[in-house]
Amino acid sequence: MPASTIEQNPLLFGHDERTGIIAVEPVGHFIRLFFRIAGRVHFHDEPFQPFILVSDPGLISGCKVPCAVRQLKGEDFFRCQLLFDSWGDCLTARDFLATKTRKSYSAHDAPYLFLADLSHQYMLASGATLFKGLEFSELRCLALDIETACAEGYGFSNPERPEDRIISIALKDSHGEEIVLRGDRMTEPELLQALNDVIHRCDPDVITGHNIFRFDLDYIGRRAKMHGIRLSWGRNGSPPHITPHARWNLAEKTLEYPRWDIYGRHVIDTYFLVQQYDISGRNLESLGLKAVARHFGIAAEDRTYLDGADISATFLNDPEQIYRYNLDDVKETLSLFRLLGYPWFLQSRMFPYSFQNCVIRGNATRINSLFLREYLHRGHAIPARTSVAAPFEGGYTESPISGVVGPIVHCDVASLYPSLMLTYRLAPAKDCLGLFLPMLAELRRFRLVAKQTARDAVEDSERHYYDALQQVFKVLINSFYGYLGAAQHNFSDPVTAAEVTRLGRVTLRNMIDLLVAEGATPVEVDTDGIYFKPPEVCATGEAELELVQRISRKLPEGIEVELDGRFSSMFAYKTKNYALQDYDGRIIIKGSGLRSRGVEAYLREFMRDVIECLLTGKSEMVGRLFDQYVARLRSPTLDVAWVARSETLNDSPESYREKIQSGKRNHSAAFEVALASGLPYRAGDLISYYVSGSGKDAAAYQHCRPVAAFDPAHPDINVLYYVEKLRHVQKRFEPFLPQEPTLFDL
Repeated sequence: MPASTIEQNPLLFGHDERTGIIAVEPVGHFIRLFFRIAGRVHFHDEPFQPFILVSDPGLISGCKVPCAVRQLKGEDFFRCQLLFDSWGDCLTARDFLATKTRKSYSAHDAPYLFLADLSHQYMLASGATLFKGLEFSELRCLALDIETACAEGYGFSNPERPEDRIISIALKDSHGEEIVLRGDRMTEPELLQALNDVIHRCDPDVITGHNIFRFDLDYIGRRAKMHGIRLSWGRNGSPPHITPHARWNLAEKTLEYPRWDIYGRHVIDTYFLVQQYDISGRNLESLGLKAVARHFGIAAEDRTYLDGADISATFLNDPEQIYRYNLDDVKETLSLFRLLGYPWFLQSRMFPYSFQNCVIRGNATRINSLFLREYLHRGHAIPARTSVAAPFEGGYTESPISGVVGPIVHCDVASLYPSLMLTYRLAPAKDCLGLFLPMLAELRRFRLVAKQTARDAVEDSERHYYDALQQVFKVLINSFYGYLGAAQHNFSDPVTAAEVTRLGRVTLRNMIDLLVAEGATPVEVDTDGIYFKPPEVCATGEAELELVQRISRKLPEGIEVELDGRFSSMFAYKTKNYALQDYDGRIIIKGSGLRSRGVEAYLREFMRDVIECLLTGKSEMVGRLFDQYVARLRSPTLDVAWVARSETLNDSPESYREKIQSGKRNHSAAFEVALASGLPYRAGDLISYYVSGSGKDAAAYQHCRPVAAFDPAHPDINVLYYVEKLRHVQKRFEPFLPQEPTLFDL
């Protein structure tokens, strides 16, 4: 099934079939569309009237800006579309409505609906989306990375410190060009001006970097301001628009960053892409570029590595090494963008957002935009946003057995919640045009076709395209349930979401009963799947598959159970925390109780070693393992990185200080390190520290020191503190270890 056939569905991809659009930007009373055609960039301007949706056109009476009123069909809440001559008039009307109604446009119960992104408004109203008809390889991308000096006596570079200049800027263009702007040959102002020239000459559609917002761009912007240099990076020659305190919410995390918007271009931070990737798998040990590159196998064997603390000295003594290191960084960054940016490129064809915004918008927000686009296209009124919903019971989870069990089979329901919604016709009550289920059904159909096409593909490029496409559809399909339960969206419906989870629990309990009747033993149950010990009669993989197929046939039509894995053994620790060993010996660990980036490296390694002992039947080795770790901790050459802890700041240091003073929160070592550093840390920044001093019961927040301050010549690591933490971890595994005989056993 060719991509063009998939993209012909206007419900999912919009009614505007124009191809080659790479950016949408405002220009006066017009919208400017940038097209990439045969490798060259062209633009076209067309008029557009920004809009606000209201419940009653009388709300705008008294506002001094002119507007037209489009009456929408139906009786839903937002039944009028106010159309304005310019974006300025639209903003004036927004402020007028906020004052008149005493409701901000972001309030869920505001009687008007204002969308703050003009390009998003245009794509909603027109049905246009980016990148239709373009291959990912046709995008012109420019990876950027800088290296900076650090004044003697300081641990980190500071763009406000005059001597902490930029010493190298490396760039790699997706068409093959590699550039290093060298600080030993140019002054910093000359470096910045040369960077301007490179951006204009390469004319990238995308500028990418790893942590580019919070380091590279922020540093460049501050140094350019210091020297009075205008960064004319926009396709119209304009400087970047900077939002100093933008916030991005991802699951339970909030990241604060200085957002850059560059006219006619997209800025994609691979650090964001990595976090999006890791949110489901949680299998990355670190989010840093070097660790991620090694994880994905894109790090060159001969790549240059440098410790951050050695950058300044290396620049003075061996600048060529700096430039090799800098260039290797952008090579890895561009490879990472090509790998993780592809699904978002494909989603930008579907959703009415810029490439840059598509990455940071939540799944529910993006799905809501599909409804808004189609309802506006049909001229239909739009329901009010769902108010904050009361919590409802989630999926079924259970751990009937703990300890080591084997062999193990994992079966799960293919797309459980989407299948339930389609089988039982569960859709939001507010969707009077009935778009929800057709969209879901089409996405599921497209995914199955794309998945099969990927299997049948002969060319690697074709297989990669369709595999990425089916993964995009898989994520979106599974997001439809999340949309139902989300508050503050126009078509969400928590009551229906609760019914979906109820049926999910019923389905899982039915599967458990069927498995038990077959002689199987459930070990771990989690929302849409079951790990179980098969009955002894199922001694082969074929017999296990036949068992799962029998279970599937006994469930309602449309609910399909698949065999998702076979394992030689399983360590069931507690609900949603377990480890598996496959028949090739590979160990998979799931759950924050058994693996977490937040704990010290030595504890992660110890837990993994203990789990391996348990899974391989060598539990008697755990005591000896503990002694080995204690010996390493007591070694005079102990590596501070092994015991250091890394934490992400979930608030600004200033806010933390205020909450401590008012007694609203407990002390935190990471925040204390941030405050003591004097550096401008923000929410979302990562802090690495260790505990110094002596005493196993030391309070970490009172004895914490940044890793950069550690002096190997005068080590001050609190070994007793770390041995005690190791002892606590060992105790968690004691119920699963051989017990020492007591007097009653003799």
